[in-house]
Amino acid sequence: MRWDNLRLTDVGEPDSATPLFARKAVTRTFDTPGFRGVTFYEIHARTIINRVPGASHVPFQWTINPYRGCTHACSYCFARNTHTYLDLDAGRDFDSKIVVKVNAAELVRRELAVPRWRGAHIAIGTNVDCYQRAEGRYGLMRGILAALRDAANPFSILTKGSLILRDLDLLTEAAEVTDVGTAVSAGFVGDDGDDDGAAALWRSVEPGTPSPGKRLEVCATLTEHGLPCSVLMAPILPYLTDSPKALDRAVRRIAAAGATGITPIVLHLRPGAREWFMSWLGREHPRLVPRYLELYGRGAYAPKSYQRRITDQVRELAERHGVGRSGRAAARRIRTRPQAPVVETGEQLSLM
Repeated sequence: MRWDNLRLTDVGEPDSATPLFARKAVTRTFDTPGFRGVTFYEIHARTIINRVPGASHVPFQWTINPYRGCTHACSYCFARNTHTYLDLDAGRDFDSKIVVKVNAAELVRRELAVPRWRGAHIAIGTNVDCYQRAEGRYGLMRGILAALRDAANPFSILTKGSLILRDLDLLTEAAEVTDVGTAVSAGFVGDDGDDDGAAALWRSVEPGTPSPGKRLEVCATLTEHGLPCSVLMAPILPYLTDSPKALDRAVRRIAAAGATGITPIVLHLRPGAREWFMSWLGREHPRLVPRYLELYGRGAYAPKSYQRRITDQVRELAERHGVGRSGRAAARRIRTRPQAPVVETGEQLSLM
């Protein structure tokens, strides 16, 4: 997806050949601990409900992404390369130069009211996290959710952020009138004592995110309020979080959180993410670099045999630990339609 649907707040129609940030974009910085070193570029988007290219092979056709760039700073994030469309780099710039579509809520309401719109499901948070720290400052999601609720338009949200709990009122109101799904992403989870370094790995590879344990608390809270919440167990990092012990621990805690389903996805490394992640790997785990070059030497994805093995292991563990048993019962307080399978393959969810 290119950036020709964006325009600046302080100029007329831009020259499409001129990079966005060369056209005097409105910029803001905030001298607070959570935002030091981060620059926000406030723009007005031309459109906000975007069609997913057919070649993507994902289980949704429409998305809303109120931000570009992400302070979660996950070293593996597939969306890193989208920053190069703005003549920014896929590394540090992606983590610290955040595009904010300040008119997102207004556009959602307007586009949902267009007669040709047929109320298709909309996925939110599939590019960068809609509940990253910037959302605490800009509050775009409340307006977006209110518009979706008022239009009774089905939607789903994927996040690593705990800020979604701020919007429990709007989510539950929307779930009374339409199909609402939520999911949190947590590829690995340590024990409470964290005797195996899971916390150190989290702080290193996902430095701007809430802890995986906190994300599972979010899952539990959403489910307790009748909102079906699944867990995207992603990414599973080869040789780091894929041991039988690590997988068992993660699935056990996901089950305890009341998740309505689980989707394991093995790390994939597209251009932009590949270079940034491999640089991180070389610093933090240099002994694993040859193994990763073997796994990912032919492309962005690990061999299908490896992916199938991980999926099969997670499926067995989900059955053993009862993923979905308690969560589905709680979610039925609002939703009465059949839920998705407990375990889905992650091979077709390449946007996550």
